[in-house]
Amino acid sequence: MQGVQLVDHPLVQHKLTLIRDKNRSTKSFRELLKEIGMLICYEVTRDLPLTNVEIQTPVATMMAPQLAGKKLVFAPILRAGLSFAEGMLDLVPAARVAHIGLYREPETFAAVEYFFKTPTDIADRLVIVVAPVLATGNTAVAAVDRLKERGAKEIRLVCLICAPEGIEHMRGLHPDVPIWTAAIDEGLDENAFIVPGLGDAGDRAYGTK
Repeated sequence: MQGVQLVDHPLVQHKLTLIRDKNRSTKSFRELLKEIGMLICYEVTRDLPLTNVEIQTPVATMMAPQLAGKKLVFAPILRAGLSFAEGMLDLVPAARVAHIGLYREPETFAAVEYFFKTPTDIADRLVIVVAPVLATGNTAVAAVDRLKERGAKEIRLVCLICAPEGIEHMRGLHPDVPIWTAAIDEGLDENAFIVPGLGDAGDRAYGTK
């Protein structure tokens, strides 16, 4: 699909199989979510610009590459987005974090906002929205809507799994936001859960119902 990057690295696909298993413990689910987040972070940041700086090694002076340009903001959609983003923060500890609290209304599947806080300089940063699943796409669209209202200009979306319906919704309303995902599943059931999916990521990550 245009604008969608499938991360097919063997380690990502292996860990995705593990995390889908309904018998996975809450602790193991969170750990795998964090590990996959770190691995996908390599892909979503692959094209970050570099500049050469002069450094002194124990042996000699040299010109060495260093990240240049916009700094990062990770924007996890609460709740399960937090564990997913933790692995990314391990790789880029200097990144800022925006917290986006959204939940899906169970009858209409509409996104309901309950918390939103971002760095003040978000317009000058690359924003990576972090959501374990892209089902209907309603919460991801709402998150990107709010980020753009706050001034964000460059946004990327990272998901563990997507439904085709969610991708179509997201790309239709925000074609300027590329998507990275480990899997595109079959579709949605009558309750708007991804099939085969992995269930409710928030409940599985934190042991709630």
